[in-house]
Amino acid sequence: MLIEPLPTKGDVLRACRGVEHTAHPLLRAAYELACLHERSPSDEHQGTDINCRRAGLVREIDRWVYAHLPPAHGCASVHTETLGTVIDRLAEYTAIAYTALASPSDNDLGDAWERLAELAVGYEDLADEVTTGRRRLPGGP
Repeated sequence: MLIEPLPTKGDVLRACRGVEHTAHPLLRAAYELACLHERSPSDEHQGTDINCRRAGLVREIDRWVYAHLPPAHGCASVHTETLGTVIDRLAEYTAIAYTALASPSDNDLGDAWERLAELAVGYEDLADEVTTGRRRLPGGP
């Protein structure tokens, strides 16, 4: 049984921008992931450190989700990504979309925001499906 509900897409997107990110462990992780995606590594070592920290945050998200998910139905299909991976991509796309605001190309801006919007809807659908047991996550219950 889910003890604490999964954040909505709006909650996750606000957390990626640093707004209201302390109320839930997944929102804190989403904020940290977005901060890491906004950093531009100055060398390969720093890039490796950022990627290791991101991987750790994704694992933290996945552990929390697996501990709080209800059991999936026997016929539930497996999603291709964990929720941690999806939230990491939401953080990445948020960073890209906000960077595109400063870009002179309108094409980059529209594409970035469209990808972010589509993924946010996909996150919300996935969150609903795993919460109701209609979808399983890789490696999860």
